[in-house]
Amino acid sequence: MNQKNDSAVSLSVLLRDFPKVELHRHLEGTFPVKKLYELSLKNGIDAPKEFDDFIEFIQFPRDSKPDFLTFLEKFKNNWYRSYEDVYWITYHSVKDFINDGIFYIELRFSPEHFSLENDFDRGKVTRLIVEAGNKAAEETGIVIKYLLTFNRGKQSEDEMIPLYNKLKKLDLADVVGIDLAGDETNFPPALFKNFFDLVEADGLYKSSIHAGEVSPSRQIWESIDILHAARIGHGISTIKDAKLQEYLKERHVCLEQCITSNYQTGSWPDEKNHPMGELYRKGVPVTINSDDPTIQGIDLTGDYVKAVEYLGFSIDDLVELNLEAIDYSFNTEEYKKSLKSRYLEKVRHFKEKHKLS
Repeated sequence: MNQKNDSAVSLSVLLRDFPKVELHRHLEGTFPVKKLYELSLKNGIDAPKEFDDFIEFIQFPRDSKPDFLTFLEKFKNNWYRSYEDVYWITYHSVKDFINDGIFYIELRFSPEHFSLENDFDRGKVTRLIVEAGNKAAEETGIVIKYLLTFNRGKQSEDEMIPLYNKLKKLDLADVVGIDLAGDETNFPPALFKNFFDLVEADGLYKSSIHAGEVSPSRQIWESIDILHAARIGHGISTIKDAKLQEYLKERHVCLEQCITSNYQTGSWPDEKNHPMGELYRKGVPVTINSDDPTIQGIDLTGDYVKAVEYLGFSIDDLVELNLEAIDYSFNTEEYKKSLKSRYLEKVRHFKEKHKLS
């Protein structure tokens, strides 16, 4: 192994141990590959029976050119045959987060995704996912909260509102936000104004809106002004809008950015010059996230390696980014203060272990 590769391996090992805060990861895109393979075999899913072929089936093709449709095609919702399957895959997914150095995560999931194939009760599925995730988090010592995802390409506003009203009655304290995902090009923010006016009026949850990933910055403006977005999923087109950059700073709206995902979907096909670095140095609130590790074939640690190698982030930069992520988490100010204290203690242990000043 040459010196360059030795250095890359060492950096990966170091950053895997680095305590991380993540605000943008989809449960549907973070299943451990071996566990998903077991589930596929158990349920007789129409998928390859050889493990290596299965990996190719579920992941974005290695060395492939960016392709948004190819990326989306990797999401399947027919893995589950029972409520037990939903609980099982959630439990193992969250338990695996410890291997990615997760300290705190806001995990988002779509009750509709897990329920659609078998018409499961969306409320029961939501409760089961939170119970399974909390059990795994307790066993591993990570801190977890949840966002409920609504897909704009698969659900109309008229369908979202009654589902939202049903789910909020569950009164799950660890559900802290609402996420709008899906096809942002054909389903702009204005189509969901009534839904997010309701969310805002209820005051139970804050909102994260996917915008500016493959759409112009106008959608980011609209997501903030029309849908009351507290955070923006991806927000890549911010780099082309200087006024928006200032607006995000003034309004304290954070961008949840994902280097590998943004490359594979084609929203930013030049990983080595991802806008996160420039935005961070301009003072625009940004965070590092994984999005869908199973599909991407790379986890959050891999994105941290890219942030260091491509964007020149130092360990101190990463600590600052994670503290900022806690600031933009959907928690009370008192809880954020506690999280920061606990996080800095984790960082202290990390630096002592690796003899970093």
